[in-house]
Amino acid sequence: MSVLDFFKIDSAPAAKAVPAEKVDKTYKRLRIQTFLAATFGYALYYVCRLSMGVMKQPLIDAGLLNATQLGIIGACLYWAYAIGKLVNGFLADSANIKRFMAAGLIVSVAMNFIMGILGVSAMNGNMANGGLFLTFAICWAVNGWAQSMGAPPAIISLSRWFPLRIRGTFYGFFSSSHNIGEGLSFVFVSAMVAAMGWRWGFFGAALAGILGVLIIVFFLHNSTESKGLPSIEELANEPQPKPVPASEKRAETRRLQASVVRNPGVWILALSSAFMYMSRYAINEWGIIFLQEARGYSLTEAGAIVGINPIFGVLGTVFSGWLSDAVFKGDRKYPAFVAGILEAISLVLFLFGGPQKWVAILSMVLFGIAIGVLISFVGGLMAIDLVPRKATGAAIGIVGMASYAAAGLQNVVTGLLLDNNIVDGKHDFTYASIFWIGAAVISFLLPILNWKRKPQEID
Repeated sequence: MSVLDFFKIDSAPAAKAVPAEKVDKTYKRLRIQTFLAATFGYALYYVCRLSMGVMKQPLIDAGLLNATQLGIIGACLYWAYAIGKLVNGFLADSANIKRFMAAGLIVSVAMNFIMGILGVSAMNGNMANGGLFLTFAICWAVNGWAQSMGAPPAIISLSRWFPLRIRGTFYGFFSSSHNIGEGLSFVFVSAMVAAMGWRWGFFGAALAGILGVLIIVFFLHNSTESKGLPSIEELANEPQPKPVPASEKRAETRRLQASVVRNPGVWILALSSAFMYMSRYAINEWGIIFLQEARGYSLTEAGAIVGINPIFGVLGTVFSGWLSDAVFKGDRKYPAFVAGILEAISLVLFLFGGPQKWVAILSMVLFGIAIGVLISFVGGLMAIDLVPRKATGAAIGIVGMASYAAAGLQNVVTGLLLDNNIVDGKHDFTYASIFWIGAAVISFLLPILNWKRKPQEID
């Protein structure tokens, strides 16, 4: 069996169909298993992605790397992720999502483990600064590509298993995986680093990733047909798609994907998401070091405060999905606009609101709620609402490519701004703060261009 054969969708009906009287019960059981596996599996993907953000200050304090080098290393992950998100988004539409998602996390685990070993070597004097920088950049780029194999299959699982009428609600629940993963990174990994040294940030992330692989392998299911059930359209009483011969399915998928590439609404949302990800990852990557240098908090205190934002992000994602389905009947534009304004306000409060701890906490509460809504809507759901179900991965790939290319650019620009603005031995965050807030404002203005756009119809 070739590598390509291993990842093929393999969604032909199972050899033995589920008896009619058991279809409903079996479908609901496997559907919830798939949803939970996608959500918690992707949350643990995040732990393997954000581990570096916790370790910036210890690496600088140890004299191993500076802010510019850390910014470039972070950008390597995001740029590799951006390219991989586009490629893997298109591939995942025709892939076995269980195998696809598990394989990416296995590679991500390996990269975190290797970087922990490299850290031990550097601290023992066996690796120079330049060598550590180069190897970290390569490993983190490989990790970025592996990370891009997580979101497309997870989101496609929602399309393959959930009716359109409740897809927004469960997409909102699923989007909490970002927040769960971020919270684990900031709190769990910060605690490990504070107690056992920065190298344990990588080892701890690797252990979390192994747990994620097991969840995906045992509980994520490829498609309804592969488990002996009818198609999702039949189960949900939705219009049946025009039958396509097996020999033409790949060509049909490519045709639908090409139509998504030509959809200007998808690109507008991709650009909006790009600016949103600049401001989002500004806090994820640099929020802890900001609180340490500009506000004087310890690593544990800073990690706990920044860790508040993903906790409240869960409320934002869960509530937004349900609200947009139940109240706005699938129309996401108004909640997304309000959330964008709230995000900009919270950033101003966090960066310019003064040294009081309650101000930092309040700003992270508001930021978390806002970003939770925006990740769900601007970062994916509004795009897949515009395109056919069988091209979900393509839409996610385009939005993801733009989002993480921008996140990588943010990392480099922020690192340069900080290293070129040092006052009394500490980084001056003034220019970086203006950059982050400006990105947030642009992000919530762009989707206005899509307010009158209708879902794409393809013959």
